[in-house]
Amino acid sequence: MHIRLAPLALLLLLASCGTPQERCIASATRDTRILDRLIGETELNLTRGYARVEVVRISRRYERCRDSRRASAGGKAGHASRLCLRNHRYTETVSKAINPVEEREKLTEMQKKRTQLAGVAQTGVAQCRQQHPE
Repeated sequence: MHIRLAPLALLLLLASCGTPQERCIASATRDTRILDRLIGETELNLTRGYARVEVVRISRRYERCRDSRRASAGGKAGHASRLCLRNHRYTETVSKAINPVEEREKLTEMQKKRTQLAGVAQTGVAQCRQQHPE
């Protein structure tokens, strides 16, 4: 989950660096850009005949752990080392079957929605340019 949030955090950081007009325009066109990405992804799925999805998996492996015990026979306090079994999360991209008919229907609906959002985005961009002239 953290891997998916990293690009979003980077985007927010970069967005905060823009001018007020750029930030306003980015906000006004956000939904359109997201929909464009989803349309592209759906078109690619139809071209390939299958989808690619990210799945979070967990593996267990041994690691060296520090143990707060007396490390020596002399009774001096210290840290002993031992092996611990730890969980590690990783993301793997796997293929997933799609229903081409449903994908085409979904694509058609997204394209209709994209047309609607384009008008809203244009209005928003015009308002941003009016509110924040450069």
